[in-house]
Amino acid sequence: MIYDVIIIGNGPAGLAAAIYGKRAGLSTLVLSDSPMAGGQITSTYEVDNYPGLPRVSGFDLGDKMKEHADMLGAEYASGRVTEIVDNGETKVLKTVDNGDYEGKTIIIATGADHRKLMVPGEKELTGMGVSYCATCDGAFFRKKTVAVVGGGDVALEDAIFLSRFAEKVYLIHRRDEFRGAKVLQDQVKAIDKIEIVYDTVVDEIVGKDAVEKLVVTNKKSGEKSELAVNGVFMAVGIVPNVSNIKGLPSQDEGGYLIAGEDCVTSIPGIYAAGDVRTKLLRQVITAAADGANAITSVEKYLNGQ
Repeated sequence: MIYDVIIIGNGPAGLAAAIYGKRAGLSTLVLSDSPMAGGQITSTYEVDNYPGLPRVSGFDLGDKMKEHADMLGAEYASGRVTEIVDNGETKVLKTVDNGDYEGKTIIIATGADHRKLMVPGEKELTGMGVSYCATCDGAFFRKKTVAVVGGGDVALEDAIFLSRFAEKVYLIHRRDEFRGAKVLQDQVKAIDKIEIVYDTVVDEIVGKDAVEKLVVTNKKSGEKSELAVNGVFMAVGIVPNVSNIKGLPSQDEGGYLIAGEDCVTSIPGIYAAGDVRTKLLRQVITAAADGANAITSVEKYLNGQ
């Protein structure tokens, strides 16, 4: 079958595109290698900035989006895309485990993943105290000492969340001020359990069978020191999930697909939506908006406009 649109990814951008695609009367396939819909938000304990749904859990929000797409008749398939072949009027998606799929248009909505620190001990101790998901693993560190590395919204949210379980939370940031929202900064500074460590970078994560301590350096003084911790949570940004796909449209230096608000890429008939594209703000609401915009562009393309 040749679909009108194939959406790669089942996060907020992909599911919003599926909803708008079906409402537009397009044959729509959502292709993903993840069995759980919702993308990054499924590991978010609480989403408090999605309009109309304050304090909804990320899992519930993702589930509701999929339920909406299901109700409209979106189709799904499981597969990890390895290559996009542009045949002009149609595009072929090659997967490593489930054959090929063909569509007149493609929406790439693969999202982004956690950036690694790339320091000694990080890889070796991942799952043994090194974590990239505070909401997934925070409860394992009840009454223990942990560290959060980062200075954006996610780092601040993680520190606040972990303070509910941990005895002490170090919040380590390489600069002398946070990039995160002021309301989150105020919350962090009001929690006694959280100790902010400014101007500091992690050099090494040390431990035999589990994380035992961090070796850190103050960037201004050059002084090295150690922090005894039972766990460390990375919140140092994200990278687009496209590194293993061939045949992509143009990318910027960070690997993000170059596309504007209309989600149009350098290849006609291929669109980029959500965290995977170049944009100023990567939030659930902007990802969902991209899904709608991408389908609008798909319709114009299919109608020869």
